[in-house]
Amino acid sequence: MSAVAATVAMRRALPPEEAARANFYALLGRLLRSAPDAELIAALAASEPLPAEGDVAIAAAWRDLIDASSVMDAEAAAAEYEALFDGVGKAEVSIYAGFYSGAPSIAHPRVRLQADLAALGLARRERVSEPEDHFAGLFETMRVLVGGGAGREPAPLAEQKRFFEAYLQPAALKFMKALEASPKANYYRTVAALGAAFVSLESDSFQLA
Repeated sequence: MSAVAATVAMRRALPPEEAARANFYALLGRLLRSAPDAELIAALAASEPLPAEGDVAIAAAWRDLIDASSVMDAEAAAAEYEALFDGVGKAEVSIYAGFYSGAPSIAHPRVRLQADLAALGLARRERVSEPEDHFAGLFETMRVLVGGGAGREPAPLAEQKRFFEAYLQPAALKFMKALEASPKANYYRTVAALGAAFVSLESDSFQLA
């Protein structure tokens, strides 16, 4: 699990379960923002399996990501990322939540998301050009809500749930399934499986909150 923890620097101690949640959000955000570099791939390959008594789907997906990382190199990962998400013209797999919402433009989640991020003090910085509904940004926002950091405390569970159910729950599983099904996905098929297992667990947990 060390590679997950390495993707996020916590500003304060969190209960282990909350730290693990924040770290998974951070790792998924990092892997969707850009291809993993050699350092991250090596860290993932050297990571320990998750305890057998935890969530079975996440443990299996994590094991598969470790195995995939042990035979992956940064150049191949970069080429795969580009083929999936940065293709000329229409991307092989859209990495934007709005694509999966089925909402008309007037109700596009990006419109509400801009206001919500501003209210949370997480408005897009001027130098960032990606639209707000990029999945990397959504996972990173959840990382901040769960783990805090940069002088802010973790958000209340109700606030985490509201953001998750508004922006990730309607779209994330559809995205992960599309990514897993893509013939151009190899390494990222394991990323998608881990993302799907984690999002499903979060969804179930929020239903009990």
